[in-house]
Amino acid sequence: MTNFLEANRNKKLLADGVSLLHEIPAESIAARFFDPQYRQVLEKMNYGNKGSRQSGRASLPQMPQELIEHFIILIAGALKPGGYLFFWCDKHIIAEGIHLEMFDWKVRNIPKSHHLARVDMLTWDKGRIAQGYRLRNKSEFLLVCQKPPKSIKTWKDKGIPDVWSEKIVDPRKGHPHKKPVGLITRLIESVTLKDDYILDPCAGSFHVMASCFVTGRNFIGCDISPKFANEELV
Repeated sequence: MTNFLEANRNKKLLADGVSLLHEIPAESIAARFFDPQYRQVLEKMNYGNKGSRQSGRASLPQMPQELIEHFIILIAGALKPGGYLFFWCDKHIIAEGIHLEMFDWKVRNIPKSHHLARVDMLTWDKGRIAQGYRLRNKSEFLLVCQKPPKSIKTWKDKGIPDVWSEKIVDPRKGHPHKKPVGLITRLIESVTLKDDYILDPCAGSFHVMASCFVTGRNFIGCDISPKFANEELV
């Protein structure tokens, strides 16, 4: 199974994320970024004036809650003990508590080996105001989760602030849901080592891949859209 990682590392793979996760060896990934497209959020936005302005985002495949929770279980199995999941959350998801219960393995009746503990949360200040369901949005949130054993010693960079300011270059060009490369790079350096594997099965803009190249890590990831991915899954 290690050959699968070697054969597919550092490529923009065209595949759905669940198919990729089923091929990942258990406990082989040091860190994982997950940026799902929330069906609930888009449906909420359609009640306001944001839906018509988000045609690019609306065209992306939207994920129901059951699919996102399935992703989380598969991700937990792929992470090494002590590995991290960085989970992007919309404000609406946090306010209404959607998906948060899925990290409790006792409630969900899943193996303890697939448990992920919520250990912190970071706010990304995007430096520009967008529309919103009630309040106008200027930020997104990154939920930090760790697979047991839970330990602060695996977090090397103690200087990362809980509010991170970083503007996206040309936000209206390319992928409609870009993420901050500077922040991603800093997080990768904090929780992984050289040549570790970083996973992103919903890669979108492939910014995590760019950060892996900068930091000397191996990227494993895919996107379901041929517009952003260009290599078939081996």
